[in-house]
Formats: sequence, C-alpha cells, structure tokens
Amino acid sequence: MIMFGKGKLAQPIVRRLFLLSFWAVWLALPFIMIDDDDSQHRELFVKIMPASLTNVLLFFIIAEWLGPNLLRQQKLKTYLFSVLGLSFLFIVAQGFMKNWLLFPDHKGVLFHMFRGIVQVFFAAALGIGYALVRHTLSEEKARQEEQQERLKSELSFLRSQISPHFIFNILNSIVYLIRSRSAQAEPVTLQLSALMRYMLYESTDAQIPLEKEIGYLKNYIELQKIRFEEDVEVRLKVDGQPAAQFIEPMLMIPFVENAFKHGVGFVNSPEIDIFVSMTEKHLSFVVRNKITLDAPEDKDRNSGIGLQNVRRRLELLYPNAYKLAIQEREGWFEAQLNIDFQ
Repeated sequence: MIMFGKGKLAQPIVRRLFLLSFWAVWLALPFIMIDDDDSQHRELFVKIMPASLTNVLLFFIIAEWLGPNLLRQQKLKTYLFSVLGLSFLFIVAQGFMKNWLLFPDHKGVLFHMFRGIVQVFFAAALGIGYALVRHTLSEEKARQEEQQERLKSELSFLRSQISPHFIFNILNSIVYLIRSRSAQAEPVTLQLSALMRYMLYESTDAQIPLEKEIGYLKNYIELQKIRFEEDVEVRLKVDGQPAAQFIEPMLMIPFVENAFKHGVGFVNSPEIDIFVSMTEKHLSFVVRNKITLDAPEDKDRNSGIGLQNVRRRLELLYPNAYKLAIQEREGWFEAQLNIDFQ
C-alpha cells in the first residue's frame, strides 16, 4: 500500500491523485488522437470541455460522497436510484451547456449530445464500480480488524487462565524456608520475584525471544525442585542455542505444570523428563512424567485447562505450523510439541 506523510492520512490523498490523473488522461485523449492539422475538431473539443468536466464532478459525487454515505448504511437501492436521477440531471445540464457553447444550428450537436449521454453513463458506471469495490474492501478490512481484536481478546483471556496454584505453593515453601532459617529463603524469593515479573509484564507481548521463554522455564523448574526437594527427580536437557527465534510467551509452561501436577502426588518414585531442542527454524519440546493407574480421580474443576488452553493458543497462533502429540504408554504420560518458525 502506497503511503507517505502521516501514513493513513496520506492514503486518501494518493487515491484522489490517482483518480484525478486518470480523468486528466481520459479528457486529454481526444486531443492526443486528433491530427495536428485538424484545427476544426480541436476547436470543437475545446468548446465542449466545460461540459466534459462535469463528468469528473459526477464521478466524484457518486464515488466519494454518495457511495460511502449510502453503502455504509446498507442502502444499495437508494444509492442506485440516486445515481440514476443524478445522471439524468447531468445529461440535461450538459445538453444546455453544449447548445449554448456550440450554438443550436451547429450540424454536429446531435452527435455530441449522444456522445455526452454515453460519457455520463460511463462516468456513473465507473463511479458505482469504484464505490462498490471500495466499500467491499472497507468491509473486509473492518471484518479482519474485528477478527484480530477478537483473537487478541481470546489470547489475553487464555493467558489469564494459567493456573496460579504454583505461585501459592511456592509462597508456602518460602514461608517454610524462612521459619527454618534456611539460606535458600532469599534466593528463592528473588527467583519467584523474577518469575512473577515475567508473568505480569513480559508475557503481555505478542511474542518474545525464545531465549527468555527458556530462561523462564528453567527458573520455574528450579523453584519446583525447591518445593518438592528430593521427592521428585527432574531432568532437563536443552539442545541448541536460541538465536533470533520468537515464540508466544508461556506456551511451554502448561505442559511442565501439568507434569508436576499429575506426576508427583500418588506416583511411586516420581520422575519428570523435559527435553528442548531448537534450530533456527524448528522447536521440539517434550515433557514426560510417570503416572499411576491407582491415583484417585482428580476433582479439580480446572484440571486439564492448561492443555486445552495451549491447544487453542496453538491453533490461533501457529496454524499449519505445529504438531502436538499427547499419549500415555508404559506408565508414562508424554506430550510432544513441534513448531516450525515462519
């Protein structure tokens, strides 16, 4: 889209300059096509030029005034009837102008009257077509903007649903560390502060560097290790170096949170494996946790909301660019996510 000056303010100027250029060429064509020695016809076209200029006025009234005002109100029939009435009005006005300019006894006046009628309807048809195309594009743009706003609202809502249970559990762990006068109390508090800062501020961005997301993931895992101490074995492996990749914030955490939520409580010797592998154009993320079939039914109404949440976010943000496989086998629950960076 051609833009200059103040961006959107420049668009109407560019559009109208294009239209004026088009009509300037259209009006100049008769003079371009006439032979240099045909002075009679050249003089004739000069005389009827004021009448021809009214076609430009007709076009702009139909395309720039009637169209935007009536089509925006879904009054198509009113618009078409208005254009028809306006066209006949211009035909009559041009007839008077040409009779006055060419004199009634001019032998070519009937031909130029007919030619003028054709030009009026041409200008009217061109104005209608232009107005309809512009209205259609405007409606499509409005629909796209509305859809984008809805997607933003849905994504904001989905992000806000990330479970806060982890924060409360860490706070309880900090209280325990403080009471036991553990040297870990201060660093854990600082880690939690950094994690909450990330959740509240940086995660509001549309996308963030992959390096920050992995750093948040590591911070999260370290805090969980402190919370569960020796009760769970957590293994994290990261292959590759984050470069210029960007990712939706807090996209991987729900899988890890789900592993700690369902892979610790009633599981004997709980284990959690987390693998991150990345290249410039691809991310592979795998989370595995041991499970047991003897665990009581989870009564938490929010159970599973994290994975449902992340599925929907993936559909919105990475259509046709991700694969998510979730399965249970041989006493392990595994979630594998692959994303192709655009």
